[in-house]
Amino acid sequence: MKNFLRNNGLSICFFLLFVISFAGQVLFGFVEHNKDLLEDGASQISLAAYFSTGHFLESTFENWESEFLQMGLLVVLTIFLQQKGSSESKDFDKEEEVDREPSAARKDVPWPVKKGGWILSLYKHSLSIALFLLFFISFGAHFYGSLKDENEKLALKGLPLETAWTYMGDSRFWFESFQNWQSEFLSVFAIVIFSIYLRQIGSSQSKPVDAPHVQTGE
Repeated sequence: MKNFLRNNGLSICFFLLFVISFAGQVLFGFVEHNKDLLEDGASQISLAAYFSTGHFLESTFENWESEFLQMGLLVVLTIFLQQKGSSESKDFDKEEEVDREPSAARKDVPWPVKKGGWILSLYKHSLSIALFLLFFISFGAHFYGSLKDENEKLALKGLPLETAWTYMGDSRFWFESFQNWQSEFLSVFAIVIFSIYLRQIGSSQSKPVDAPHVQTGE
């Protein structure tokens, strides 16, 4: 158990932070949604019922969507684009380990490398594929939740409901998306630029403290 915690400390820590934050979102989102229902003259709902509401689905997946989009783009764009001096960038002036072609002759290689063929071709791009797949799933769930929440509000007011087709052009849905996307892109821009001039000793996201500003890569 001690070795497991040591070897997986980073993922365990972030997963626990996710669980705590998600629980906070559910709790306060549930309270907030019931406040809105009372203001609209409707009855309050139970916590179990809240998980199927558009309010919960929209607020959850609009955030997940932007996270996976940001990570997917960062993974792909760092293949082709460079930021001189940043620890988040490859150094195009020298050979990088990540550009090395996989070889089944190396020790302890993953099984797709040994298998070769189309399985290896897929595995070579599996990280970006997984991130963009999660983005599209989250985008679809966000759209569904946002549409459902909008129609729940319209139904309480006795107004005509939105169809999926018409809601695709609705300003609310795209506002929800872009307000999250811009914050993710800003955070990536910040770490790319800050890592040129600022340091954090001991962190894999920083260059060595005594490294020159012009040095690219970790």
